Amino acid sequence: MEADIIHPGNLNILSHARELGNVIIGLYTDEAISLYKRTPLLNYEQRCNIVKNLVGVKEVYPQDSFDLTENIKKIKPDYIVHGDDWKTGYFKPIRDKVKKIIKSWGGELIEPEYTKSISTTELVEQINYAGTTPELRRKSLKKLIELKPILKMLEAHNGLTALIVEKTNYKDSNELIQTFDGMWLSSLTVSTSKGQPDTELVDFSTRFQTIEEIMEVSTKPIIVDGDSGGETEHFCARVRTLERLGVSAIIIEDKIGLKRNSLFGTSKPQMQDTIENFSNKIIQGRKSRLTEDFMVIARIESLILQNGMSDALNRASAYLDSGADGIMIHSKEKSGDEIIKFWKEYKKFNNLAPLVAVPSAYSHMTENELIDLGINIVIYANHLIRSAYPAMVKTAKSILKYQRAKEASEKNCLSIKEIINLIPFS
Repeated sequence: MEADIIHPGNLNILSHARELGNVIIGLYTDEAISLYKRTPLLNYEQRCNIVKNLVGVKEVYPQDSFDLTENIKKIKPDYIVHGDDWKTGYFKPIRDKVKKIIKSWGGELIEPEYTKSISTTELVEQINYAGTTPELRRKSLKKLIELKPILKMLEAHNGLTALIVEKTNYKDSNELIQTFDGMWLSSLTVSTSKGQPDTELVDFSTRFQTIEEIMEVSTKPIIVDGDSGGETEHFCARVRTLERLGVSAIIIEDKIGLKRNSLFGTSKPQMQDTIENFSNKIIQGRKSRLTEDFMVIARIESLILQNGMSDALNRASAYLDSGADGIMIHSKEKSGDEIIKFWKEYKKFNNLAPLVAVPSAYSHMTENELIDLGINIVIYANHLIRSAYPAMVKTAKSILKYQRAKEASEKNCLSIKEIINLIPFS
């Protein structure tokens, strides 16, 4: 059982089990549930306490994977009771192993019919529509880092793109549900969505309004692109505001002067901050927090500015000593070789914090490769706005070409019904 939502389907299984004798529940851990489909609404201790108080339950065993065989061999039950929904799909091989093992000592597998009118996923969606609190949202990023091998963050620059990040899922070949874990509020995409250059022309007061739009329609954690953080005093004020709003983290880069997008490299004049000054900014920003849930993550620009690997590693060490809650190393090299070298050297440090990758340039690297290198968070930093622009241009050209909207409406656009139903409560 997952048991963060007790519904008639759970009670139906328990009813069948109670008729057979004392009931032992295998309760999935937070890590197990997170790997399969979502983060549980309640933690393991809370869920365990609920299950222990259900009528007929004698004992609860932690189940830390979807392979049930280890616990079954340990307990050696006379019966295993499980809904019949695992006869196909991802769980079928697990079912086959369970059936074989229990028969080895004369046990029996009992499979009551799955309660079709109940869907835990739909119940969770209904709960999410009710929203979340700033405190719960802010805490969720650190919790996810502990539970999952890698977090997938996708950029959102307004309420509509936040809905896409919130609701989009994909069932892979193993029938595991893949989702995004949170949102990246990029200064590039927010500026571009407003028709402005990525030079900090769109100030933080305006970006706070965008954050409010996103929070209105979503529940997932948010990481904010803080550019350089600005003056230390201003950065501290922004930390307090973002923390109060419910943002989970801010990433600031160790550059000074007029903001230039890092992917320009040395083709545009860009200056790196001193280690001492940037370290102090990290220290003061973290001191200004009211809780330890909010993360200040340091972004290192040494490779972008061709200042060398040793400089990047020295800065990483210094920023960690200053208390940085995470490290992001940026690179515009397409092979990814230089950041792979950085990551391998970084892992030798005694003092470590979560690693963040933004594979805009080295987009060929898979999440499994990043996991193997020790990456905790991958940010897909600008892909929604980059894909939206050519789609909208295509539609605009179609209207000009045919002097009507029919072709564009039929080939390129959501139906009116779909767009109306996309927005909650409309």
